Amino acid sequence: MRITVEIEDSKIKAIQKWTKERKKSPAVAQALDEFIEQRQRQEFLAKVMAGETDYRTSNDELESLTDLSKP
Repeated sequence: MRITVEIEDSKIKAIQKWTKERKKSPAVAQALDEFIEQRQRQEFLAKVMAGETDYRTSNDELESLTDLSKP
């Protein structure tokens, strides 16, 4: 979807630097994707910490899932 939005030049340049995108549109799209992902992660963690989920993986099970040294 195309939209028109006013963004300060300094913010666009910062977004382009962080995303390593030369063009503005892909840089903004990538920054928006990362923002949404981060907020979803924060929301999920808040629910876990509040006990509002039935996420029952133990710490040992979770560490074994994320251990990259194992094949």
